[in-house]
Amino acid sequence: MSKPQAGRRVGVVLSVDAGTTGVTVLLVTAEADVLARGYAEFAQHFPHPGWVEHAPEEIWQATQRAARIALDAAPEAVVRAVGITNQRETAVLWDRHTLAAPRRAIVWQDRRTADICERLESAGHGARVTELTGLRLDPYFTGTKLTWLRENDPRAWAGVQCGQVAVGTVDSYLVARMTSGTAHVTDASNASRTLLYDVQQGGWSAELCDLLGVPLGALPEVVPNWGEITRTDPSVFLGVDAPICGMAGDQQAALFGQACFGVGDAKCTYGTGSFILVNTGTTLQRSDAGLLSTVAWQGPDGSLTYALEGAIFVTGAAIQWLRDGLQIIGSAAETAAIANTVEDSQGVVFVPALTGLGAPHWDPQARGSIHGITRGTTRAHLVRATLEAITFEVRDVFDTIQTPIPVLRVDGGASENPLLMQMQADQLGVPVERPRIVDTTGLGAAFLAGLGTGVWSSQDEIAATWALERRFEPDRGARRAADNAYQQWLKAVERSKHWQERPAG
Repeated sequence: MSKPQAGRRVGVVLSVDAGTTGVTVLLVTAEADVLARGYAEFAQHFPHPGWVEHAPEEIWQATQRAARIALDAAPEAVVRAVGITNQRETAVLWDRHTLAAPRRAIVWQDRRTADICERLESAGHGARVTELTGLRLDPYFTGTKLTWLRENDPRAWAGVQCGQVAVGTVDSYLVARMTSGTAHVTDASNASRTLLYDVQQGGWSAELCDLLGVPLGALPEVVPNWGEITRTDPSVFLGVDAPICGMAGDQQAALFGQACFGVGDAKCTYGTGSFILVNTGTTLQRSDAGLLSTVAWQGPDGSLTYALEGAIFVTGAAIQWLRDGLQIIGSAAETAAIANTVEDSQGVVFVPALTGLGAPHWDPQARGSIHGITRGTTRAHLVRATLEAITFEVRDVFDTIQTPIPVLRVDGGASENPLLMQMQADQLGVPVERPRIVDTTGLGAAFLAGLGTGVWSSQDEIAATWALERRFEPDRGARRAADNAYQQWLKAVERSKHWQERPAG
């Protein structure tokens, strides 16, 4: 973090990154330095197997705590603009007047709508949904979560139908809280993840809303990803009085933060899950290999930039499970040292399908499994197998992308693990580049807000701030072993599929 001279006032962009397990707030200067950082976790709720929920109020309180930490660490900071990025696809309801949530949010990882997806698919709607949205019928996305609420929570849904309760994703909810409820908006990148947005026409689809039973009037206004969107209310947001000028879903924000502005530029974010995005420019590129076609961002002139995405549900969350579930590690930072105590995983393969499988397999009924355990298996082998699983999952997606990718830019917390990054380069056979700032999700939201308010004048000026911290070259000598291990992985994945025959709940 950069520190200015004492007493000097510094203009910053305040970036809110509302992730799946916590909220990070960055104060970013015009030089793209992080002046200060705050972080606060919030609770995860698992009411039934396969269900994941968040209390919206806890997300808002974590946002305020993280922002308070950052602002207190940099009293010289003057907030010029606010940017927001968020966990995508999570369905949130809140009262338009009191801003209280009538129920907990249904998180993107939640699998409860598998039966609804199967019902719609069996009725022949799958191809049309994919045509309109670039997505697929899967519990991952927001739309079927709203269908589930309509069918299973009539009390909360009655408020939606009468107009008292708003529907949105986490970005929309945070904007409502920051503005005392005066704005109900989302951006094009988040909207394109809902199953309710026509990805070619660039707006909500009445056809999809009718199919999923969602009132069109309950949805937020879709706005460009940068430009003056609305303004914070200082009486509710820590005295901050600034325009909200940038919004994006977390993976699109990371693509922007990695300065992947050219067609074919690609990044992988290692967070709770891992997500590979490839910029396809103004072309909506379709995939028949399990990838998603999505909006990367929309400019103030209405022009859309698209991306191909491979969404992997559980990567960093698998390490968290080792820590909190199995309790065989004390922290994620230990994994490299523990895994380095053994030469390999000794044939142990871990498939972390803890919430089903995402791209390119798309099996909500898959479940996690560990194969190849012997009496000689130790925690080091399991930890190494977990790191290997992350690289295998990314390779699953990487190998389906038809556009050549000469280098992969990486970010997110797990990208700081040098062993993991070297293993990833060996698996992919291409260099892996880690930037100086790995908080590229929050940085991307800052860039969008700064572009919207004039802190940066162009994408070229933003690209000039990108700085390489380390480049991991693939070890050609390790390629055969990597390929052999990957083949074992593919066998294990097949055995993990269709494990849960009927959807939970």
